[in-house]
Amino acid sequence: MVLQALVDHKGRFTNINVGWPGKVHDARVFKNSGLFRRLQEGVYFPDRKITVGDVEMPIVILGDPAYPLMPWLMKPYTGALDTEKELFNYRLSKCRIVVECAFGRLKGRWRSLLTRSDLSQTNIPIVIAACCVLHNLCESKGETFMAGWEVEANRLAADNAQPDTRAIRRSQRDALRIWKALKASFQTDQGNQ
Repeated sequence: MVLQALVDHKGRFTNINVGWPGKVHDARVFKNSGLFRRLQEGVYFPDRKITVGDVEMPIVILGDPAYPLMPWLMKPYTGALDTEKELFNYRLSKCRIVVECAFGRLKGRWRSLLTRSDLSQTNIPIVIAACCVLHNLCESKGETFMAGWEVEANRLAADNAQPDTRAIRRSQRDALRIWKALKASFQTDQGNQ
């Protein structure tokens, strides 16, 4: 089951969306979320603008390459990168580390999130949401987090690995190249054989 979350600078979950099957792409989950609608309408961060250089912009959130580039959602550059784009990606990645750590700590505290659950599909999102709330309480109160918990969580995660979305995207790019080559071939006499 997919947990999509917005994380603040202190590693707390400020918005969660849980309940979609694990095979659903992150971008689809996001585009169907209330968070997406509120950000698109400009009501999630109302009346908050910042100026960078000579550009006035809304508060932005950060996403990985799976998400759409929007005026309020920044994601890394992909493909061939020049030095400026590499620096942008590096700085964006440094900011996103807070998100990765928040998820690591969530999974480290509640390792049951990493294993198959026998709960009903109705109850699983409730349990995941409860773990997010408890995570926020632990983070707000400065509860101890033992490094061994994350090590164990990473071991469990490796045992129950999800499909590698980067590999899927590479396969899709390869498929598009093949598709284009076949399409071009069909336009010539070679395709009539």
